[in-house]
Amino acid sequence: MRLGVMFDRGLPPEQLVPFAKALDETTVDDLWVVEDLGWTGGLTSAATALAVTSRLRVGLGIAPAPLRNPMLLAMELGNLARVHPGRLAAGIGHGVQDWMRQVGAAPASPLALLEETITSVSALLRGESVTLHGKEVHLDEVSLVHPPAEPPPVLAGVKGPRSLALSGRLAQGTIVPEGVGPGQVPGIIKTIGAGEDHELVVFTFLRVGSDSAEEVAAMVAGQAGFLGVPPEDVAMASGGAEGAAAFVKSLWVAGATTVVVRPLGADPLGQVNALLSAL
Repeated sequence: MRLGVMFDRGLPPEQLVPFAKALDETTVDDLWVVEDLGWTGGLTSAATALAVTSRLRVGLGIAPAPLRNPMLLAMELGNLARVHPGRLAAGIGHGVQDWMRQVGAAPASPLALLEETITSVSALLRGESVTLHGKEVHLDEVSLVHPPAEPPPVLAGVKGPRSLALSGRLAQGTIVPEGVGPGQVPGIIKTIGAGEDHELVVFTFLRVGSDSAEEVAAMVAGQAGFLGVPPEDVAMASGGAEGAAAFVKSLWVAGATTVVVRPLGADPLGQVNALLSAL
């Protein structure tokens, strides 16, 4: 069972360095960075976090396949994996389709693009030469000059049933978004249909304290729209440190390999430390 913390996209980028250094001194296992349109680049954030820490695994959650040529993505991931062996987890997903359309990158088949991207990136990271002429990806005899001796795990950041099944077939792990509760985890695992070595990463909001209620409500409402559920169905770690800890434990018991908390509101590190004390 692993515990991770997300560096929220709303935080100023310059706070990533002290945030990462502080987490490196705790018992937290992972630091996850994000790549959402208009905020910050996930690979540069991951590189920054890896460079200023010595222990944490850094997760990329997630690189949108439509914005990343598979060869370039493999080059970047391979570079980070060589410089920081064993400390990178590479998340790849569909990207939010509205955002992809905004930048002229919406694929004809998001499912095919994700499958072909994960397949080719994984092979390149293993040091293979790749030729692939699929529906969305076209590569011709390309390979990494410096493949990592220890390829990073490639995880799919997905939520729909067909995408979850794709992740189970092709990826080494699956990342599911904030809002998932312990009652949903067994069904997700069944849909993924992978073996015990397949990592399930569950993102969840963390709210320890009662300030910034309006901000939290807005965030939860936005996530509810993304998931297609009522706001009251967005599960989260809240209700004080003990309540939050109990929720995290319930996700582990339900089958999550890694729980990544996303602190909402003021003092994210203080909330994480309160959670760690309760755990």
